[in-house]
Amino acid sequence: MLSLTPATKIFLASQPVDMRKGIDGLSSLVRHVLEQNPFSGHLFVFYGRRRDRIKILTWDCGGFVLYTKRLERGHFLLPERREGAVSREIEPFDLQLILAGLEPCQQRRQKFWQPPAA
Repeated sequence: MLSLTPATKIFLASQPVDMRKGIDGLSSLVRHVLEQNPFSGHLFVFYGRRRDRIKILTWDCGGFVLYTKRLERGHFLLPERREGAVSREIEPFDLQLILAGLEPCQQRRQKFWQPPAA
């Protein structure tokens, strides 16, 4: 079960990765390509060239967790890539849409008000 708190960030890689990579290979990509800390507890989402597989890497309670989803037919609908970016931060709702096979669309969603930080 993925645990998402308001402090959890979700990073979607901008380029496909080799889906044969496991925890060690993906955590190395997080550190050296995405330039993030793999031990942060954030979720790092990777997809394969054919976009029929997604792997989500996170750190939880003293160990890495690797979630994998493979579609038997079709491919995942991912947000547009941003030129030059190695990853993009997505909302938890966007991740749910991607995993459900729906296309996340940023344009129609309103931003919810949040009080200013103290």
